Amino acid sequence: MTRQKSGRPTEGELEILAVLWNKQSATVREVNEELSKKKDAGYTTTLKLMQIMHEKGLVNRNDSSKTHIYMPAVSRDNTRSLMLSRMIDNLFAGSSAELVMQALGNNCPDKKELEEISLLIESLRKK
Repeated sequence: MTRQKSGRPTEGELEILAVLWNKQSATVREVNEELSKKKDAGYTTTLKLMQIMHEKGLVNRNDSSKTHIYMPAVSRDNTRSLMLSRMIDNLFAGSSAELVMQALGNNCPDKKELEEISLLIESLRKK
């Protein structure tokens, strides 16, 4: 049975994509080593997830040598946009303001971040 391609990665797939976005390309072992720094990650589980991700079109794989090299097939920015749009629709009833208020209420931004937020708000007002 062939898996359906899906642009929406699972939580585990996002963790793998984060490693690949940072490294640009990596073997399963390299990805597993990075994941193991933060949580208990079994090699065979990482391998299976990466095989599924390849079937879903989330990663590309160079299998010209014995050790397969994986690269992200989706960009970090596009994935963020997709996931964020779905989160806003599903958790915040389509309200970006609700999302921002929740985020700022849960995590206090530092001075630099507040300045960046202010500049973004100002540029949005000018549009």
